[in-house]
Amino acid sequence: MKRVTGLGGFFFKTQDATSLKSWYSKHLGLVTDEYGATFSWHKENGQKGYTVWSLFKEDTTYFNPGTKPFMINFRVENLEELLKTLKEEGVQVVGDMEVYEYGKFGWILDPEGNKIELWEPHDNEFGKILPSENPST
Repeated sequence: MKRVTGLGGFFFKTQDATSLKSWYSKHLGLVTDEYGATFSWHKENGQKGYTVWSLFKEDTTYFNPGTKPFMINFRVENLEELLKTLKEEGVQVVGDMEVYEYGKFGWILDPEGNKIELWEPHDNEFGKILPSENPST
């Protein structure tokens, strides 16, 4: 079974999302919207994929129970089976899997308390990545 197939996104907390997005735009050339920046690329089979860079309010609870000011999102295949396998391997699964029109999401904690988001995307139906909050508002 494949596990991680790529990087889905990198999310981190900020005190001022608007100013920080402007800084990244000015100095690094990121084209941002209300969620951050989206990078598109193509898989070996030619299908389009996406990786997201996104900012969250400093007081977000979306990274809980993780204790770090960032969260990584990995693209995976067969999320349901992967979460079952990880749980059997003793990995802490956080919450229940959630399903949206743009994919399935699950969460785990690594041994140092970093919350990791696992995403089984529907790349051909790509919409907003963030399932439960708008990080910039």
